[in-house]
Amino acid sequence: MMENPYVPIKAEILSVTQETSSDLDIKTYRLKHQMEYLPGQFVEVSIPGVGEAPFGYASDPFEKGIIELTIKRTGKLTDAIHGLGVGDSLWIRGPFGNTFPIDQLRGRDILFIAGGLGLAPLRPLIRYVFDKSQRSDFGKVNMLLAARSSRDMIYHEEYDQWKQQADVNIALTIDKEEPGWTGMVGFPNNLVGEIPFDKEKVTAVLCGPPIMIKSVAKKLEEIGLSPDQIITTLENRMTCGVGKCGKCNIGHQYVCVDGPVFSLAQLAEMPDEY
Repeated sequence: MMENPYVPIKAEILSVTQETSSDLDIKTYRLKHQMEYLPGQFVEVSIPGVGEAPFGYASDPFEKGIIELTIKRTGKLTDAIHGLGVGDSLWIRGPFGNTFPIDQLRGRDILFIAGGLGLAPLRPLIRYVFDKSQRSDFGKVNMLLAARSSRDMIYHEEYDQWKQQADVNIALTIDKEEPGWTGMVGFPNNLVGEIPFDKEKVTAVLCGPPIMIKSVAKKLEEIGLSPDQIITTLENRMTCGVGKCGKCNIGHQYVCVDGPVFSLAQLAEMPDEY
């Protein structure tokens, strides 16, 4: 955590990658920034005079001096960010929030399920698990990566690299058939039952739109996973990052402090607001 969590630090943009070729304009920004963090945490990003918003890390936590953020153009601030290029700067506060339960995942198989931009906050955990210093600590890895269309897939250039890891299976799905598409077609909740995993050994890690999280979690419970075996990360509006403004509270919990990572068991004890 920064010495003063309210004071942002300037971060230079080193590169910009256009992730999508559809009307969903998503870009990944590679920034020069000395900040240690763990998978699951997030930062507050601002442009002076424009605004501030939270974004989850999308980078390799073992790469020092660099952070990556994947940002979809959705409004005033993200319009301004998308107008920036190499050599420009963003202002960063953080890291904030809790992390994925890495120690609890050690020795277990992992099932990653991502919907669209939901792959971004899972990417640091994927990179962590696949790091050569860590890979032997984790079991088999299955991924079900979903997007509206093939043009909406993010990080698609990394899929072949991930497949080269030992004991990894990646399934891709889109909402509707496309010419030339050879992957799956349909929504993740209808397809997760086709993914081969040992329900006794696996922990599922989900991120995506709330409706996807709910439907997939329900299906996983029907298959036989316990609520403790299902982990997700929420994207409620987190303004201050330190639990003071109250805008991200769910009951007595604050997503920015107590989350954004929760197990389904924890969510079951909270008001149904996610």
